[in-house]
Amino acid sequence: MHIHFIQHVPFESPGYILEWAQDKGFNTSFSRMYENDPFPPVASIDWLVVMGGPMGVHDEAEYPWLAGEKRYTRSAIDAGKKLLGICLGSQLIADVLGARVYKNDQKEIGWWPLQTIDTKHPLTKNFPSQFNVFHWHGDTFDLPPGATLLFSTEACKNQGYLVGTRIAALQFHMEVNESLVAQMMQHGKSELTEAPFIQEETSIFLNTLSMVPDTQLLLSRFLEAFAKL
Repeated sequence: MHIHFIQHVPFESPGYILEWAQDKGFNTSFSRMYENDPFPPVASIDWLVVMGGPMGVHDEAEYPWLAGEKRYTRSAIDAGKKLLGICLGSQLIADVLGARVYKNDQKEIGWWPLQTIDTKHPLTKNFPSQFNVFHWHGDTFDLPPGATLLFSTEACKNQGYLVGTRIAALQFHMEVNESLVAQMMQHGKSELTEAPFIQEETSIFLNTLSMVPDTQLLLSRFLEAFAKL
């Protein structure tokens, strides 16, 4: 099994997803867009994991590599590869599949309750009906054609989806650890303003200490279930 990661910025790495893949003995590789890394041949990979980042899917003028990344993502979909999108990655996949990506009414930053839409679904049957996860996004998406909604929050209806059995996307961050949250807070400090769905820095830090183990356990369940679809 070969999992290829597309990483957009140094401070939004795969975190626990990489740990899970390495524990399974899978081969892993990276295209780090901030280092102008090339993409491997689609035929050489089994999974494509598209990570997050502070840019938006429509920011091609500032980040010209977005156009090439979208083409590569499309080719992976057409080749029947497994795709997993995280935050920006979920929005990029939605865009490639023809769905609208746009500004959400509210930014959502910090640890906020997430609702599981169907606790009997094969991907989420081992999930609670509600649990806290880490969010950092201002954009959102319409569901792509044929997608099943998996998760939702008060601030943002469409938080995760599945298309068929080979494309899954999560707009939130279950992959984070304490270091990744600290890095995201450092680089996004200007966004930590007073707003209904933006937690203040101390609350984010304390919640991270207590909630990371549970969210990583749930992510492990999700990845195991997705691998079996």
